[in-house]
Amino acid sequence: MRPDLSQVPGVLGEIARRRAQEVAPYPLPEPTPVPSFREALLTPGLAVIAEVKRQSPSEGKIREVDPVEAALAYARGGARAISVLTEPHRFGGSLLDLRRVRQAVALPLLRKDFVVDPFMLEEARAFGASAALLIVAVLGELTGAYLEAARRLGLEALVEVHTERELELALEAGAQVLGINNRDLATLRIDLETAPRLGRLARARGFTGVLVAESGYGQREELKALEGLFDAVLIGTSLMKSPDLEAALRKLVG
Repeated sequence: MRPDLSQVPGVLGEIARRRAQEVAPYPLPEPTPVPSFREALLTPGLAVIAEVKRQSPSEGKIREVDPVEAALAYARGGARAISVLTEPHRFGGSLLDLRRVRQAVALPLLRKDFVVDPFMLEEARAFGASAALLIVAVLGELTGAYLEAARRLGLEALVEVHTERELELALEAGAQVLGINNRDLATLRIDLETAPRLGRLARARGFTGVLVAESGYGQREELKALEGLFDAVLIGTSLMKSPDLEAALRKLVG
C-alpha cells in the first residue's frame, strides 16, 4: 500500500521517493503508552507544537542541537506537544532522536517525516510518537487508508494539506487533526494567507476537529490571525534560530 510518487513535484517528490527506497521492515520494540496528541491541542488557548529541527531544504543548516535539551526547553517554555524530525538527509533527524525525546519528556510527540509506507507508522508508534505526519500531497487517495492503518496501531495523525483539493481529500478521509501548511512543499514558498483561508473553508465545510497552522510563524503578532479559528500552531525554524529556546517560546505563548 504505497502511493504513486512519480508525479509528486519538486523537493517534496525528491524526499518522498528517497524515503520510499529506504524503508526496510525490521523487528520493532513493543510500543508503550503515550499521551494523546489531539487532547493536548484542545486545551484552552492557541497550543504550540514546538519542533526539533537541525536543518531544512529551505534554510540549510539551522542549528546543531541535542534534541533532548531542546525538548526539555520547549516543555519548560509551555509547548503542548513536540514535533521531532526523523528524516535524515534534508532535515538531519533520526528515529533515535524520537526515542530519546520520548524518554525525556511527558508531552505528546509528533513524528515529522515523509510517510510513504505503512511500516513507517509502526516505527512511529514503536519509538514513542503519539502521532505521525500524513502529507496529502504525497499520499493522495491513499490518505484514508493510511489514517485507518494509524488508528489500528493506536497512533494519531496530523493530516497536512496546502490546497483546496488536498483539503477535500483530507475531509473525505476523516481527518481529526488537520494541519494547513503555509509552505508549498514543492516550491518551498511561504504564504501566511494560506492557513487562515483554508482554515475558514474547512470550518465552513463542517470540520469540527483540531486545526493546526504550520510554517512561517516567528512573531507573536503573526499568530493573531489564527485566534478563534485554529487550535494550534506548529513552529520550528524561528524557535530553532533563537539562542534561548525556552525564552523564545515563552515570548510567543506568553
